[in-house]
Amino acid sequence: MTNAHTTDPNHKGATKVFIDGSVCDGERAKISVFDRGFLYGDSVYEVMRTANGSPVDLERHLDRLSASAASLWLPSPSATAIHSAIDSTLRAAGNSESYIRVILTRGAGEIGLDVSLAGDAQLLVIVKPLVLPPPSLYREGAALQIVGVRRTSREAIDPAVKSGNYLNNILALAEARRHGAHEAVMLSPDGLVAEGSTSNIFAVKNKTITTPAVAVGLLAGITRARVIELAAECGFEVCCATLSPAELRHADEVFITSSIRGLLPIRAVDEYTKEVPGPVTERLLAAYSAFLTCPAQTSQ
Repeated sequence: MTNAHTTDPNHKGATKVFIDGSVCDGERAKISVFDRGFLYGDSVYEVMRTANGSPVDLERHLDRLSASAASLWLPSPSATAIHSAIDSTLRAAGNSESYIRVILTRGAGEIGLDVSLAGDAQLLVIVKPLVLPPPSLYREGAALQIVGVRRTSREAIDPAVKSGNYLNNILALAEARRHGAHEAVMLSPDGLVAEGSTSNIFAVKNKTITTPAVAVGLLAGITRARVIELAAECGFEVCCATLSPAELRHADEVFITSSIRGLLPIRAVDEYTKEVPGPVTERLLAAYSAFLTCPAQTSQ
């Protein structure tokens, strides 16, 4: 069982960017070197995919974008303006299915940390053809590596804010890839399982599903929330709680979630192998695939 709407690798599609109020080809899109998103990671963003040509969980993503912007005192365009930018970029790209990235930066201005130096906030929308992991990865599972790079403290840059300041995630994934793993497992400052570099983590033990609680210090993924809802509909108990590295290594099943990958089975955590896909994971894969095929649900 794989995600619905696997894209055709031979279909090139088009990349379009909404910038400065209009849509252009990807290679023509330019942003100032004085933009604070470029200089400092002073930006917020959301990533989503389409299914049946429509953005999946669009309203949930835009609600989180607004919350992230508010947390950084970053002026945000109206929801209507963002909807219009996404719609016009999708139409211009004309892909069968698309990857969508919505970015809001504080804008360009004089170099300096003071936010009052910024000019007008900048809205960008990047749309490109959707490329999903190969079906074999969903059949055989991916490997996770618990890495030394820790998730930032909630008292520093709150992980609940999806900002462009992503260096610790980049370093965590680089460490995992050096071990031959698909994704990193980042621990909280207290040594508890937090999340992947670009995913949320679920462990299954005796048919009970556990995912780290937001209080541990993580970004509450949109797909994470959707899968928690689907799990409850399937009759599974889902616990948002603490999860130790040992509990993750010794779980019966492990899977990760993200907006592009959907729900991806895990075959190993460090050297500890898992059943792939286990019965709980397989049931949830089917439920998520069914969710993606229903336009009325995905557009909510």
